Amino acid sequence: QLQLVESGGGLVQPGGSLRLSCAASGAALDKYSIGWFRQAPGKEREGVSCISKSSGFIFYEDAVKGRFTISSDNAENTVYLQMNSLKPEDTAVYYCAARLFEGWGCPRYEYEYQYWGQGTQVTVSS
Repeated sequence: QLQLVESGGGLVQPGGSLRLSCAASGAALDKYSIGWFRQAPGKEREGVSCISKSSGFIFYEDAVKGRFTISSDNAENTVYLQMNSLKPEDTAVYYCAARLFEGWGCPRYEYEYQYWGQGTQVTVSS
């Protein structure tokens, strides 16, 4: 059973940076697609970025394109989300999710994912 644990959230000023980690255990991620999602207070959970480990395909939603970078470390079995130029509207609980996926592209919607972490809070405020 794959388990995911997020870390790296916190309070940061606008324009600052954070790096979130999604550490996996129970299986190697090489045949998985991993997505980052976020849920702001009073809003539905939305996709942020995803990576397909088998193909290397990466996708970013428009709201974060150019500011966020998704990457992975095979040795650590961990996926990262580097978040730069943070804005108050980036404030949310951030979740990573995973599913077995070996096609081209990566699933973008939460219903497509099977395994979820517990989330980590990111607050962007002065």
